[in-house]
Amino acid sequence: MDKPVLQVALDLLELKRAVEIAGEAIAGGADWLEVGTPLIKSEGMNAIRTLKKTYRDHKIVADMKTIDTGAVEVEMAAKSGADVVIILAMGADSTIAEAIRAARKYGCEVMADLINSPDPVTRAKELKKMGVDYVNVHVGIDQQMVGVDPLDVLSKVVEEVNIPVAVAGGLDAEKAAMCVEIGARIVVVGSNIVKSRNVAESAKKIRDAIDRAYREGIKAELRRKSIEDEIREILMKVSTPNISDAMHRAKAMRDVYPLVKGKKVVGKAVTVLTMDGDWAKTVEAIDVAGKGDVIVVKCSGDEAAVWGELATRSCIIKGIEGVIIDGAVRDVDDIRALGYPVFAKREVPNAGEPKGFGEINVKIVCGGVEVNPGDWIVADDNGVMVIPKQRAYEVAKRALEVKKHEDRIRGEIEEKGRTLAEIVELYKWEKVR
Repeated sequence: MDKPVLQVALDLLELKRAVEIAGEAIAGGADWLEVGTPLIKSEGMNAIRTLKKTYRDHKIVADMKTIDTGAVEVEMAAKSGADVVIILAMGADSTIAEAIRAARKYGCEVMADLINSPDPVTRAKELKKMGVDYVNVHVGIDQQMVGVDPLDVLSKVVEEVNIPVAVAGGLDAEKAAMCVEIGARIVVVGSNIVKSRNVAESAKKIRDAIDRAYREGIKAELRRKSIEDEIREILMKVSTPNISDAMHRAKAMRDVYPLVKGKKVVGKAVTVLTMDGDWAKTVEAIDVAGKGDVIVVKCSGDEAAVWGELATRSCIIKGIEGVIIDGAVRDVDDIRALGYPVFAKREVPNAGEPKGFGEINVKIVCGGVEVNPGDWIVADDNGVMVIPKQRAYEVAKRALEVKKHEDRIRGEIEEKGRTLAEIVELYKWEKVR
C-alpha cells in the first residue's frame, strides 16, 4: 500500500441512507466502503450488490463476521461483489482455511477480525501463516463503551506480522493518526464519520490526519484524560434524553423541576437524607461537597423549606455544580437572580429548623430514583437523570453515540426535507402482529 487506507464502516440499518452516506464519505477521501454487519443483517447480500454497483471504483468490504461455514459465507459475499470479506479470528482453523480457499476461488481477499480474541498477538501470527490477507485489531462498540482501546495491542500486532494491519474502534482524527504512526495501514472509522452531520468534512479531517502522519512520520502523542474528566466532558455534550435512551429509556426523577431554566448540571452526587424542614444536614453537605459535585437531597415532606438563598450563595463560593431537592425551597426570586441551578419539588416561603436529624452520603431515593454517593447526576430542562457510578463511562459514551445519531438525522430532516418516519424506515420496522 502506497498510503494508509481510510475504510468507512457503514454500520446502518437502511440501505438508501448507507448509499448516500458512502458517497459523502468518498467525497471526503474514503477509500474502502465497509458494508457493516448491521446493514448485512438488515438488507442481506443486496447491500453488498448495491454498494458495489454504485461505487465500482472503490473496494467493498463485507463485514460478515463469519465464525462458521467459512466457504459458504465467503462465496456468497464474493459473488455479491465484495472485494474483501471479514471473518472472525476466533473461528476454528478449519473455518478460516475454508474461507481462504473460497476467497482464492472467487477472487476476493480475507480480513480476519481479532475482536474478543484472548491472545490477539499470537492469533495474528497464526492467521498470517494460514494465509489471510489482513488482520484487524478491533475493539467492538460495547467494549469501547467501557474504555477498551485498540491502541493497547496495535503496536504488538504490527511488530509480529508483515501483512497489512487494520485498526478499528472509536477512532477520531487524533487516534487515527497515531495508529498510522504505529504502523496500521488500514484505518477503519464508523460513527465519527457516518453519524456526522457533515460526513465529507469529517472524513476529510481524518483523511488529512492519517496522510500527514504517514507522510511526515509524526509522532502522535495521545494525552488521555482521566476517566472522571472524560466522563464530565462527554456528559456536558449530551442531553438527559440522550442519557435516558442510552440507559434503555431509564426514567428521570419524578416531580423535581428547575427553578432556573436553561441551566445544566453535571457532577457526582453528595447525598442527603433529612426530615421535612430540617435544613441542618443540607447546609452541612455544602462543607462535605467538593468543587464540581452536586448535592442531592431527599426530604420526608415538602411543607417547609430545607434550602434557600444563603445556602445557594455558599454553593457558589465552593464551586458546587448544583442542588437537587426532593422537597421544598424558598427565596426563589433570589436564587433565580443568582442564576444558580437548583432543582426542587416545591416552592414555599417558610423554613423549618436546623434540628440535625438525617445523614450525609447514604443511599437515598430521590424523585423515585435511587441515588448513591458518587453516582453521576445530569440535570437540564428535560429533567434529572442519575447514572450509577459503576456504569458512568459506559453510559456517557453510549449517550454520545445517541447524540451523533440524532445529529445526523436532524441534518437529513433540515437539509433534505425528509420526515423522521422516512429516514428510519419506520413502517418497515413496525412489529409484525
